[in-house]
Amino acid sequence: MKIIDFHAHIYPEKIAEKAVKNVGAFYDAPMSHPHGISNELIASGSKIGVTNYVVHSVATKPEQVVSINNFIIQECKNHPEFIGFATYHQNFEDFESEIDRVTKAGLKGVKMHADFQKFQVDMREMDNFYSCLEERGLPILFHAGDARFDFSGPKRIANVLDKHPKLKVIAAHFGGYTEWDKAIEWLVGRDVWFDTSSTTWKLPFDKANEMIKKHGAKWFLFGSDFPMWDHENEWARFQKFDFTKEELEMVLHKNAEKLLGL
Repeated sequence: MKIIDFHAHIYPEKIAEKAVKNVGAFYDAPMSHPHGISNELIASGSKIGVTNYVVHSVATKPEQVVSINNFIIQECKNHPEFIGFATYHQNFEDFESEIDRVTKAGLKGVKMHADFQKFQVDMREMDNFYSCLEERGLPILFHAGDARFDFSGPKRIANVLDKHPKLKVIAAHFGGYTEWDKAIEWLVGRDVWFDTSSTTWKLPFDKANEMIKKHGAKWFLFGSDFPMWDHENEWARFQKFDFTKEELEMVLHKNAEKLLGL
């Protein structure tokens, strides 16, 4: 069966080990893979038959945006199985030119991690950027949730949906990392995609399956959150979700193909 991993991070080799350590420290969690480089991702995913990977990285400073996007573009050229998402920073100027540049180069969307970038996803200063994505039909993948912060919780993502109803939003981690009750309150039933990454280690499967039933399998995307998690371990946990055979195909690749126009 075809599998698209919709949530995978990659880093340039010269900074990969440091970047992975920093992410591990941020979450106070051991990382399954020490480097987070492209070849390591492919080796991990191949063990469960992943055919494509949506890859991205996060700019924590505005001056990093262009270089990170160039890296993602080049890695997609080097690895045809990669589908690239651009990064953006809330203080980056001339975002329209950069979005046009990266989409011309083949990138399919944008990933933002507000907890790393330190901004509230629903702040009005982001509205023009979201409108730019709306106009171009480009999806945005948000890291969603984290009870320790107030940057990307489900209520804030719901506010973005209210203001930008045509924006294609993927709320990672079942709509809200460690804030799944709020995801049920504010996002379940809305037109918003959830990915399955960094969820199964903590969210009880009975609640996860109830969310799937209420929200609908057509809104779910398989994701590993590599290099935090190993594909084999994620796959073993993923199989405990209550998907039918038809729904499984939707979550593993058909939803992603439809969303990205593949």
